[in-house]
Amino acid sequence: MYKIAVIGDYDSIYGFAALGLDIYPAANRKEAEEKLDSLAGKGYGIIYITEALAAECKQIIEKYQEQVLPAIIQIPGVSGNTGMGVQGVKDSVERAVGSDILFSNN
Repeated sequence: MYKIAVIGDYDSIYGFAALGLDIYPAANRKEAEEKLDSLAGKGYGIIYITEALAAECKQIIEKYQEQVLPAIIQIPGVSGNTGMGVQGVKDSVERAVGSDILFSNN
């Protein structure tokens, strides 16, 4: 069974520990990139990362984008929602099905 991790600033991620997820606080880009690389090699199937840190770690996230595992999913942090997480999921669905499923011709 795959494990699930959450990376971000402590205030944004500490609540996920109550759900049984492994939390990994990261204060900056370097820490986040090191944790992502480490977790990807340790059997994690899903890695949640706060949008703020993901914005700083685009290159390493793109490295894993073409792989099946781990799925790296952006989540809002305590500083608010930037919309990048939703956009990332939308882009992934578009690639998978070949079109924008939210597009309406009304």
